[in-house]
Amino acid sequence: MGRTTLSGLLLVTALLLLGVTACGNGDDEPTAVEDTGRPFAVTVSILPQKYFVERIAGSHAVVTIMVPPGGSPATYEPKPDQLTALSQAAVYFRIGVPFEDAWMQRFAAANSAMLIVDTRENLSLRYWEDAPDKADPHIWLSPVEVKAQAQTIENTLAELDPGHAAEYQANLDAFVADVEALEADIRRTLKGVAARKFIVFHPAWGYFARDFDLDMIPIEVGGQEPSAAELADLVTRAQAEGVKVIFAQPEFNTGAAKTIADQIGGEVLLISPLAPDWLNNLRSVAATFAEVLGQ
Repeated sequence: MGRTTLSGLLLVTALLLLGVTACGNGDDEPTAVEDTGRPFAVTVSILPQKYFVERIAGSHAVVTIMVPPGGSPATYEPKPDQLTALSQAAVYFRIGVPFEDAWMQRFAAANSAMLIVDTRENLSLRYWEDAPDKADPHIWLSPVEVKAQAQTIENTLAELDPGHAAEYQANLDAFVADVEALEADIRRTLKGVAARKFIVFHPAWGYFARDFDLDMIPIEVGGQEPSAAELADLVTRAQAEGVKVIFAQPEFNTGAAKTIADQIGGEVLLISPLAPDWLNNLRSVAATFAEVLGQ
């Protein structure tokens, strides 16, 4: 992580107390959980994943999130008690957010019996223009890709807990029906909106834009805030496109977004890609886009 920090030292202590080794188990076959009549533990990285797993698992799993509300999935450092709690998890569903790259091997070391499942499998990933070898991690903001992620979750739960496989399948079917209804609602909401371009600070909405024929213009590129010259270019572009609203999210500094908004006589609106009620959040965001782009 660059330099030794207090949290890093506490993490090492937690791992030593657990008596773990430095190896992972991401390639292991799933082992069925013991049927104790109590829910088994599942860990995920971000809040929307908790929504997905709970929709499919029902009462049979207790879901813990690694990045708490207000935290950034790009830079989050897990707390020692979170590493300790991982020792109880039957499965970790990873999603590809940046902090996982630094921590996943240590997550595996915290629980050699824990299955690690990558929910990016079988998805149609998009890649950054400035880094074409790196995939955009915001796959939970595409209803299309969420259906594939939900299938991976259901497959895993059914293998871990075959006694409730039929229930998991029924829950998956109900969830997919809700996602497809959401897709239809969003298409109706955005139908006829002439302006399709929007400016956003953190480029989280690329998959959403791809799914619904919008054009995302990010302020932050490659995880870096823009230079003064880049800010000036963005102001010029916003003026040329007639943009009056700059979107930002509450988990990030909004300074650059506010600078552009001030220059164009506009405003900053906050939309969160990490809201816990995923379904209603996307419906609300679509309504906000339609209102802003229809002005």
